Amino acid sequence: LLAKFQQGKQWYQRRVRGLILRSQLESALNFVFKSYFGHPLFNLKMVKGDRATWKAKYFVKIGQLLDEYPRIFIVGADNVRSKQMQQIRASLRGIAEILMGKNTMMTKAIRAHLPNNPSLEKILPFIKGNVGLVFSKEDPVLVRDKLLENKVAAPARAGAIAPVDVIVEAQNTGMGPEKTNFFQALNISTKIAKGAIEIVSNVHLIHVGDKVGASEATLLQMLNVKPFSYGLIVENIYDNGAVFSPEILDITDEQLLAKFQQGISNVAAVSLNIGYCTQASIPHSIINGFKNVVAVAVEAEIDFPQADGIKAYLADPSAFAVAAAPAAGGAAQETKEEEVKEESEEEESDDDMGFSLFD
Repeated sequence: LLAKFQQGKQWYQRRVRGLILRSQLESALNFVFKSYFGHPLFNLKMVKGDRATWKAKYFVKIGQLLDEYPRIFIVGADNVRSKQMQQIRASLRGIAEILMGKNTMMTKAIRAHLPNNPSLEKILPFIKGNVGLVFSKEDPVLVRDKLLENKVAAPARAGAIAPVDVIVEAQNTGMGPEKTNFFQALNISTKIAKGAIEIVSNVHLIHVGDKVGASEATLLQMLNVKPFSYGLIVENIYDNGAVFSPEILDITDEQLLAKFQQGISNVAAVSLNIGYCTQASIPHSIINGFKNVVAVAVEAEIDFPQADGIKAYLADPSAFAVAAAPAAGGAAQETKEEEVKEESEEEESDDDMGFSLFD
């Protein structure tokens, strides 16, 4: 113990002497640089000055972006690493521009720009958490799809919040029987097949929103499963003064047309029910009126060109049935001929089966 204490004491003394020598060296270099160049080498004030300059340039840049681009995507950047961010910037080159920074700085820069564009105040409540801004002039769907393309698969780490459900499929794990207790601790049914552990059925290991435990993370790592994928997630979109969620981009033209037609039908139904004429109900009112006129004409035996076809049908419905019969008869005849042809082919094949090559 005494020897270890002496060794520790000597190490501490060397460490102190090294710090003293480092301090003296910095002082000497500061003196030399100040003598020859007019400023010291190690000067914290210079760093603060650079920081202030950087902030000023940041505010100027965000002001230029706010003036130039009409669309702003507020994106979440959780679990996005620097290399992945570089790849995203490269893929968006010519389409959009990404700006990251502290929320306080972005908020301050946007507030300073409010006199030029007051509608930018609508995005301030959404600048919270680990977010960034993506500026673009292109179609929002294109930018959103580009961001989704740059998601990267990632393993489940202990303590992380699961963004999706994780289901372990039934499979042969290739692990030896000695790992059986590990699966039993996670309530996973297994069996031994060909000297390896096999998961019997699919297991819902992690639910969305749950915190990943150490055992679950270890199991997924042992199975070489990367269940999560991380990237820039579009949270809200600002477009020419309006702020909306990204789900709006999934609405298609067909869905809009169907909703519009449904609304017109509802307006027409209400208008007809209360007897109030609208553009939506006029076609229905005209058709209903025509039906009433035809009914009166039939009963009063009044002739006019628009009612002649209906009167002829009511006088002799069989004539219309005879006119429609040839078309239906032709189709039936073709079907019958096909059936006869198939039956003849089957008979020929049956006859062939009754003879050999030597009969």
